Amino acid sequence: MTRKLDHILVVDVEATCWQGEPPPGQSSEIIEIGLCLLDVATLARVERRDILVRPIRSTISAFCTELTTLTQADVDGGIPLAQACQVLVQEFQASGRLWASYGDYDRQQFTRNCAEFGIPYPFGPGHLNVKTLLAVALGRKREVGMREGLAALGLPLQGVHHRAGDDAWNIAAILAEVLRRARTSR
Repeated sequence: MTRKLDHILVVDVEATCWQGEPPPGQSSEIIEIGLCLLDVATLARVERRDILVRPIRSTISAFCTELTTLTQADVDGGIPLAQACQVLVQEFQASGRLWASYGDYDRQQFTRNCAEFGIPYPFGPGHLNVKTLLAVALGRKREVGMREGLAALGLPLQGVHHRAGDDAWNIAAILAEVLRRARTSR
C-alpha cells in the first residue's frame, strides 16, 4: 500500500496511571487520544480532535486526575478503544498515512492495548518519532520533553499539558517548525 503523505497524523495518548505500581488486576490503558492533522505542503495544523476512551480494566487514580485533569466520570462517557481505533482508520486513514508522536510511548501503548484487547492495530508501519527528530535536528546529545522542545524552538505551550488534544496540537507545532527550518535551509 502506498503511504499517504498529504498530511501527517500527529497522535498523543493519555493512559491510566498511578504513583507507583498499579492496583492488583489493573494495567495502563488508553483513556484519551489527541489528534492533529498537519498539512505537509503548507505545514499548517488543519484539524484537531480529542477522543475520550472508556477503560475496561482500570480506573482513574487521583494521581492520573492530577496529571491529566481527567476524572472517572469523564472517561466513563468515552467510547471503547475498538471504536476509537475505527475512527482513526475510517476518518483519518491512519492505516495508510504517516503518523507521528512525541517519543515512542504512544506507539507502544497502542501496540500493547490493541494486543491485550484483541483490537486491530489502527496504524500502518510509518511512524515518525518527533522527539528523536527534534534532538537530531537541533544537534542535541539527548532527547528532551515536549515543553522543553517547544521552548528550544521559541514556541509557546498552547492549552493544558497532558491533555491529549492539546499535546497533539503542540507536537504538530514542533514538527511543523522542524520541517520549516529544514526546508528554508536548503
